[in-house]
Amino acid sequence: MTLVELAEAAGLPPRTVRFYIARGLLEGPAVAGRGADYGSEHLARLAEIRKLQSRGLTLAEVGRVLAGDRRAPAPSPWYNYMLDEDVHVWVRADAAPWRLKQLRQAIDAMSARLRKENTY
Repeated sequence: MTLVELAEAAGLPPRTVRFYIARGLLEGPAVAGRGADYGSEHLARLAEIRKLQSRGLTLAEVGRVLAGDRRAPAPSPWYNYMLDEDVHVWVRADAAPWRLKQLRQAIDAMSARLRKENTY
């Protein structure tokens, strides 16, 4: 199947498939270029990647699992934001700076809303 057919069968954009190939998570086609041909093993690998991601693994962790490294991943630092007595938000500290900024804005908005609702 072509890249587009593979992507459609996997429910992914072709760009994502190319990204997985570039990251080494997915083998490239046997023949590159216009005659690129992908097989059922590529589709199975994409299903495995999606399954691992649905369990909350990052792409780095997915890569380790697919490579056969079953050891527990190294601990990663987390930020803990206490929004209220019973509400905590944990965010991985190694997220991209732009993502941390987005999350911080969302957390601030949620915190303000919780404070407002608790004043009534």
